[in-house]
Amino acid sequence: MAEKITKREIDYSKWYLDIIKVADLAEHSDVKGCMVIKPYGFAIWEKIKDQLDKMFKETGHQNAYFPIFVPKSLFEAEEKNAEGFAKECAVVTHHRLMNDPENPGKLKVDPAAKLTEELVVRPTSEAIIWSTYKKWIQSYRDLPILINQWANVVRWEMRTRLFLRTAEFLWQEGHTAHATKAEAIEETEKMNNVYATFTQDFMAMPVIQGLKTESERFAGADETYCIEAMMQDGKALQAGTSHFLGQNFAKAFDVKFANKEGQQDYVWATSWGVSTRLMGALIMTHSDDLGLVLPPKLAPIHVAIVPIYREDSQLEEIQEKLKSTIDELRAKGITVKFDDDNNRKPGWKFAEYEAKGVPVRLAIGPRDLEAGNIEVARRDTQEKQTISIESCADHVVALLDEIQDNLHKRALDFREKNIQKIDSYEDFKSKIDGGGFFLAHWDGTAETEEKVKQETKATIRCLPLDGEKEEGKCMVTGAPSKQRVIFAKAY
Repeated sequence: MAEKITKREIDYSKWYLDIIKVADLAEHSDVKGCMVIKPYGFAIWEKIKDQLDKMFKETGHQNAYFPIFVPKSLFEAEEKNAEGFAKECAVVTHHRLMNDPENPGKLKVDPAAKLTEELVVRPTSEAIIWSTYKKWIQSYRDLPILINQWANVVRWEMRTRLFLRTAEFLWQEGHTAHATKAEAIEETEKMNNVYATFTQDFMAMPVIQGLKTESERFAGADETYCIEAMMQDGKALQAGTSHFLGQNFAKAFDVKFANKEGQQDYVWATSWGVSTRLMGALIMTHSDDLGLVLPPKLAPIHVAIVPIYREDSQLEEIQEKLKSTIDELRAKGITVKFDDDNNRKPGWKFAEYEAKGVPVRLAIGPRDLEAGNIEVARRDTQEKQTISIESCADHVVALLDEIQDNLHKRALDFREKNIQKIDSYEDFKSKIDGGGFFLAHWDGTAETEEKVKQETKATIRCLPLDGEKEEGKCMVTGAPSKQRVIFAKAY
């Protein structure tokens, strides 16, 4: 391919954008701050979406859809939620345009078409969903409600980066209602576990599960669980969140139910979500200076076959010889692309599939055909080997599993090498710009948390759920601490 990729060590941000471009994943839209997800990028998102959707349904959830517009009065009902998202809201004030008499051919807002109530374009759906749940819930027999929604949301961002932060993005948001606090907390933890399982088993991206600090919680939540991943530049990326909302939204929208004792009580709630930000995480976790690297479980194309030939008769021979191998692979659920496009040379195709992160590439020419062999190249390590055509299908199936495991191991090894315990704030300040996760004691105050953020741009990513409970002293103030937390710079 003609496109060049900036090396990671030279300009990591440019490298990231170059990967998106050469892999043909997405591009900026004419709508400022928004993106166009191109077919190959959307195919990866569909793989993510389909697997998560399966996991949600296996845990008893159903899909539904709610309006993109939220009446401003509903949005304001839960004060913390409204305040938390206020600066990111897009608001619809009019419903019609009209010809501008002073500028022929131009349009302007029709002042007569002003809405009686302004509509917020959803930044999140708690308000519209809980106003609906009020109609659905009267008794404990109506609970639990386990709903997920696949949708788009708008959070007006001025400083954007493809997939990681855009004004409009795609996501899923789960919203559940429960009869007891214990059930709601169990749901919150369960869905955070689902996210962790997905990212580790399918994205091959290791994550740390934890709790957010009060200042980092979702607006309107009593507790926010999260999964945090480390990117190749050492920065953290919040890959998913699951929120225990307590009875906050039930009280804001007066959602009560008659419990088994016949008494009225407020419903307990959760919400949880991941977004197209996972695409950014996938890119930054595995890719290299040659292009995108995809874990096989999320690759739209598992195997690309590049025939090398001079005459059509040679191509026909190759096709005929590989037909049973291709059929066998597809029968095992492996997606295969046999690239017989004669407008592109084999070298161009090799670079194309490399840039797009196709896990396995097969190449075969007349000499290989005569010898009964085929060349196998794996994307993760760039290793090549020649094997017999007869053993190809079984070899490729095993190789895809090996690549999946290797990518996870490689990412986990990188993270482990870049996590360190630290006790001195001066030491922390001297090292934080180099990236990595820092396990440090914290005194639990918002003041100390804000001080670190202002002075270093690092934040507390989470209080690790499996973190060692140890007595210590806050690295900043020296005050007592019972557990180390993770500090890092983040996306």
